[in-house]
Amino acid sequence: MKKNLLFLLLLAGTFVYGQNLKPELWNKPWKASWITYAENSANAYNLVGLKDYGVYRFQHKVPLLAKPSKCIIHVSGDNRYKLYVNGTWVSAGPARGDLYFWNFETLDIAPYLKAGENTVEALVWNEGKGKSEAQISYATGFILQSDEEAFAAFNTNVRWEVAKNIGVSPLAVRVPGYYVAGAGELQEYSKGWSPFIGAKSLGPGLTKGASIDARGWMLYPSAIPSMEMKEQRFAAIRKGEGDLIHGKLLVVPTNSSVDLWIDQGVLTNAYPQLTFTGGKDAKIGLTYAEGLYEKKALSTTTKNGSHKGNRNEIDNKYWLGRKDSLIADGAAHTFESMTYRTFRYVRLTVKTEAEALTLQDFKSVFTGFPFQAKASLKTDNPLIPQMLDVGFRTARLCAMETYMDCPYYEQLQYIGDARIQALVSLYYAGDERLVRQALDHMDHSRIAEGITLSRYPTDLHQQIPTFSLWYIGMLHDYLRYGKDPQFLKNKLAGMRGILDYFARFEGTDGTLQNIPYWTFSDWVNAWPRGIAPVGPSGRSAVIDFQYRWVLQNAAEIERYFGYPEMAAKYEAKVKALKPVLQKLYWDAGRGLYADTEVHDKYSQHANSLAILAGMPAAGVADKLLADKNMAQATIYFKYYLHLALAKAGKGNDYLNWLSIWKENIDMGLTTWAETSDISTSRSDCHAWGSSPNIEFFRIVLGVDSDAPAFAKVKIEPHLGELSQAEGIVPHPQGEIHVQYKPGSASITLPGTVTGSFVWQGKKYPLKAGKNLVTIPR
Repeated sequence: MKKNLLFLLLLAGTFVYGQNLKPELWNKPWKASWITYAENSANAYNLVGLKDYGVYRFQHKVPLLAKPSKCIIHVSGDNRYKLYVNGTWVSAGPARGDLYFWNFETLDIAPYLKAGENTVEALVWNEGKGKSEAQISYATGFILQSDEEAFAAFNTNVRWEVAKNIGVSPLAVRVPGYYVAGAGELQEYSKGWSPFIGAKSLGPGLTKGASIDARGWMLYPSAIPSMEMKEQRFAAIRKGEGDLIHGKLLVVPTNSSVDLWIDQGVLTNAYPQLTFTGGKDAKIGLTYAEGLYEKKALSTTTKNGSHKGNRNEIDNKYWLGRKDSLIADGAAHTFESMTYRTFRYVRLTVKTEAEALTLQDFKSVFTGFPFQAKASLKTDNPLIPQMLDVGFRTARLCAMETYMDCPYYEQLQYIGDARIQALVSLYYAGDERLVRQALDHMDHSRIAEGITLSRYPTDLHQQIPTFSLWYIGMLHDYLRYGKDPQFLKNKLAGMRGILDYFARFEGTDGTLQNIPYWTFSDWVNAWPRGIAPVGPSGRSAVIDFQYRWVLQNAAEIERYFGYPEMAAKYEAKVKALKPVLQKLYWDAGRGLYADTEVHDKYSQHANSLAILAGMPAAGVADKLLADKNMAQATIYFKYYLHLALAKAGKGNDYLNWLSIWKENIDMGLTTWAETSDISTSRSDCHAWGSSPNIEFFRIVLGVDSDAPAFAKVKIEPHLGELSQAEGIVPHPQGEIHVQYKPGSASITLPGTVTGSFVWQGKKYPLKAGKNLVTIPR
């Protein structure tokens, strides 16, 4: 297949997402069939072998009398596909979902068609047992359905041909810690492709509107756009000779070897593209790493990983990582991985045999959800723009077709991570498309007991009930900051089901006791598996305070949608819990809330959540940072710690709370590490650490929602030692502009938005449009 290295997937008018499907394509079976590769028909119909690893090329030729002005198609595959029209890569997918909501992409391929014969090809692969845990699968398959009958010749059916790549097989990944993001590729070019044979039909495409049973794929239109694709060059070769990364030839002589250590400069998600020729039987290796590992720590591996040290340093370090291996056949090739790779460093090794190998070029193509930074902040503090840049890069790398906890190790959409990611999307990018899809995914994941799964999509179910509570928090976030709160209405049943689940574990006093499954709260070293302390009665202050806060969120959602009885039910629980929790957990001697009723352990977590839940908290905030004997929040849970401190009136100290982020930068990270143990953090890229991209705007600039759909604002800046600041915050109705100078504040609100400005405890009304406020110095 010819590769267009720029493959302009974001050309205006070529991709249509979330559109309304024609009734005949929604309510009736498609005329296009799911097609597959099978050397005998029994395999095709019984799915024998169609769940195993395999890489296939589907092909069809369509003659056209003239180039059309429009040709819309709907396309999907399992596990994954890349679609080419006349040699140009025009689509990739499907966007991850589940079998009940199997996504298809809708695009206009007219720009790539021509008068005469047109070739449509799809590279389709199934990673079998080694697939990413986030990838749900039924069987190897591909489908393409034209939107108009005039282009029915493009529809997939048995007239399509298919070949199998005999030379590709999976490579297991060796890295410290939990890894479920798919295998590498071993490509033996001499084995090549099998001959083309006729494709086998697995039956017509069926949407949810036309499905009559639960087998196979229930097709559903993707709600998100295509991913951004942007060619990029490496920053430097840190070890080895040559200038391959700038397109200059590197000839590797016969019976010799090359070892290049290449630095992208920052962490990235990208499709590597290595162009080479000759070198029959030469072995080429591409190893991808976020950072290298210290040799002195070879025998010291923590529960999170091995020591990495400063990420900018490579001396006296060794490589572990996902790897692709190629065996040349003497011909010219451009290797491009089927799925993107995550890396800052790439190790390119070559060992030739009796023929020299010419490396012609090595570059990559960045990919990610097409977020754009729309927020801005100008101050006299040089650290702030650096932190915003690192935070947004982290958030972008953890956002593809879903939010992801990390792009390298898991690629799973966990609720705890996604809550912070969603607010970054809203506050920094003003983009709610992935937010809405995440809420849909989480709602779809609910099990019969009522709670959501901890992560979704996933082929391995995992329950974290505390994350189900954070899902309700996400619903409340969307109510306050999202553009269309009515989107939440069909989530009410799921929210109630979650709270009904927790109600089963309420004791006679209303506290939660002995909750099943994994009650993770934070990766505190002293907490086994991240579970907050539980007392002898099965109670946990961390969970009880979280529960009380979420009940308040749920009550506000119910009241907004006109269900005062449900709101009153939750509010009654909130009221009843207050004296119970105060008696159980308040330690007057220490002036803190304990983690359990026996007052043996204390944490920033319990006390932060107590403040956020509206418990009496006089003096607690003063101790939250000063008392180092409490369990400390990691970079993830600092989101809640800072929210509590700001609520308690400490927001002017925010710029003093950023030590963990400064340490990340000092350690050479270009994205935020998973844990606060930076040197041993398994993952170098976890967007749950990107909360400053919210807090610089919500706490420092002080811009916050004060009504559903952000219809009103409350602006209460916490400038601390900053002498002046100005910024822009995206809003559902446009942009909020603020500028603070000694003695004055200028605030411009978009559309019909009104609100209030608070300074030193005094409230000033704000009208839509421009507001000038004189404030005490």
